[in-house]
Amino acid sequence: MTTLDHPARDGTDGPARPTARIPFPVVDEVARHCLQEEEPETVHIEVHLPGRLDPARLKTAFTDALRRHPRILMREAAGPWYRRRYEWELTPDPDVEVVLFPPPDRDALKHARDRALADAPPLSASPPIRLEVVRDPEADNTVLFLTINHTALDGPACLRILATAAELYGGQDNSPTAPPMRSTSEAPPVGDTPSGWAPPARVAHGTPEPSPGNGMLVAELSVPHRPKGAPYTVNDQLMVATALMISHWNREHGAHPRPLRITMPVDDRTRDTDMPIGNGTRLVEVPFAPEELDASEMTALLRRTADRTRALKAQSRPQLGHGAALLTAPVVPVAWRAALTRGLRRAAGPWTSTTLLSNIGRIPYSLDFGEDAGRAHAVWFSAPARMPRGLTVTTASTAGRLHLALRWSRTLLSHGDGCHLRDLFEHYLHATEHATESAP
Repeated sequence: MTTLDHPARDGTDGPARPTARIPFPVVDEVARHCLQEEEPETVHIEVHLPGRLDPARLKTAFTDALRRHPRILMREAAGPWYRRRYEWELTPDPDVEVVLFPPPDRDALKHARDRALADAPPLSASPPIRLEVVRDPEADNTVLFLTINHTALDGPACLRILATAAELYGGQDNSPTAPPMRSTSEAPPVGDTPSGWAPPARVAHGTPEPSPGNGMLVAELSVPHRPKGAPYTVNDQLMVATALMISHWNREHGAHPRPLRITMPVDDRTRDTDMPIGNGTRLVEVPFAPEELDASEMTALLRRTADRTRALKAQSRPQLGHGAALLTAPVVPVAWRAALTRGLRRAAGPWTSTTLLSNIGRIPYSLDFGEDAGRAHAVWFSAPARMPRGLTVTTASTAGRLHLALRWSRTLLSHGDGCHLRDLFEHYLHATEHATESAP
């Protein structure tokens, strides 16, 4: 439902259209309760283009794209402490300059990545996103950095906005490709899995850095080979590689073997222009027992993982589970619920999943900006990596390549640790290819 504020004025003493307000959905409210300045909840999208963009044309195209998806033009509405809900206030136009052109320098990409992790667009200004256009002096091309306040929006929704902007800028068709065909057979039962009541393994501490916040490393890899008709997907190969990477890392650092639980976002939205904009994914947790994580039994591990992910995806449940829906019921002032939510989050820290693997999959849009800028040849995403998880793995494939982003809390890991984790991930992802050679 939409509630309306008092009618505004249009500047000529005549009535203007009232400002629409939308109550925060469950995901947005929980994220809003748990904001931290030390580790902002940002999503970063990085798009590499072979050519150059015209600044004025891009600003016009991106602003028009925002208006074509008006749900993104919003800010948090002010309200008294005793209000029952947070509300989004929709705006007809951006409140701030959304498209920015930082001055070029030798470390422009590094600085842009640092800003994407450390500087979240405010919720008080519409829209809660920022697009930076950066020239890569080494490759003489253009990199788009889209920074998103994750309290309001997620990566796939904002990628849809960018695809609309590309079509308006370059005049090329950016309609989404059809999703890959999947088996329509009934999902198997989840079967024997590690107990959800036992606290899962944590990522072992490496060499923490003195400064707070997140660090990140991006890499370009080959998309893992998967035989036609194999009973598992590339997503299952990525899931297994992530589990084996963490298991190996923890063994190296003397951690006692414990079950792993890996959070996996599931997105059932369409990708066309009617795609719902906001935080639209639901979260499921894929469990692994310590004795299952044996790289010498790779084929069996892949099949078991495929059965679990297929069964979990088929289950119908709220985005954050039934408990979150109850916790955000507007029966008491939202400030009271905020204090309760933060306390429960701290208490539930030991039961938080080990890590998060967000596989965007094949980018469904060409992201073609026309003759001058060209078509995207690399797209990276990264998800927030606050403690107690402290590490997230995000993957996407573009132009036949796999683009991996590892993001970590600096209170847990350093850049050198990130490089080692990348090498372990690549090693085990390659190992899944060897297993598939003997699969029926």
